[in-house]
Amino acid sequence: MRRRTVETLLAFIKKRKDVVKFFRRTWIPDETFFQTIVHHVVPREETSRQTLTFLMFTDYGMPVTFYNDHFDLLMSQDALFARKISPEAADLKARLGRLYAAKGVEFQISNEGRNLFAFLTGRGRIGRRFAMRFWETESTMGRDRELMIVVCKKWHIAKRLMERIRQMTSLPAVDYLFNEDEANLPDLGGIQTKLDKRNRHRRSLMRRVFDSVETDRLVICLDPAGLYLLDDFTADRSTTRIMEIDCVFTDADLVGHAKRVGLAGEHTSTETFDRLLPTIRNDMIHESDRINDAGFGLHYRLLETASASQNAEALAAFLTITHEQAREILGQETLFSD
Repeated sequence: MRRRTVETLLAFIKKRKDVVKFFRRTWIPDETFFQTIVHHVVPREETSRQTLTFLMFTDYGMPVTFYNDHFDLLMSQDALFARKISPEAADLKARLGRLYAAKGVEFQISNEGRNLFAFLTGRGRIGRRFAMRFWETESTMGRDRELMIVVCKKWHIAKRLMERIRQMTSLPAVDYLFNEDEANLPDLGGIQTKLDKRNRHRRSLMRRVFDSVETDRLVICLDPAGLYLLDDFTADRSTTRIMEIDCVFTDADLVGHAKRVGLAGEHTSTETFDRLLPTIRNDMIHESDRINDAGFGLHYRLLETASASQNAEALAAFLTITHEQAREILGQETLFSD
């Protein structure tokens, strides 16, 4: 805090004894007293919510403890301090001490620590979700409706296919409405405003989308990580078809993906990428395996390694169109071009 802020706080405390008395009986006042008052006595534009201390919490609400092998991670975060460091991390504390005494050191800030920790520690929790809310158990998109789902990790490729479907057929197609805020959805009574609300009321959302486009056939995009959505939609009374687009991922593709989702930054070190890329690649393979192991009935695949004729046959079956129409949608140039 600035000296002026401290002086203002002291004057406020001296004047408002009732506020001090109130906070004496609140939970964790050492973490709420000054933070609350500062926002009342200092203009909003002169305050910052960014903490100077880098800290992370586990799924159980416990602070993450840093050890000797966390040095590179800490060096890439946008903070001056770290909490909490293990008493056994003697080497880490020694290296931080030498760094504190050094001069002229340049830091490459990527600030991916929290996203990276959540990604790596969350792999073992995939598939665990709470039961549906009671009003969702009986909801349905409609028995006579047909939902066609394009599943692809390379979003730009799926969007390219969706654009061609919109241009060359009468089918309405909506992009990653459960993954992106901007999905160009119409006003559906507020249910479309936030991603968590769309996911929480997904069948109700889809029923309203069907109603808004005035059709019984609709194409949407999903990320392969959304297996729970596929499970839910295929369990509905409506007909659900799934088209999985199987892409080849180079190391450059994985680096770009890591940066887009916040697992890495522009200045993430090569050593970090060397450790991270195998995990991301295995994670993508695992997502595809889970979809295939689920045994969905109407499941088709477009393969980057397949011939144009094979892919056209799969697309024709997925959209229930002719082989010639499917070839026209896929286009002369490759669908999988980056």
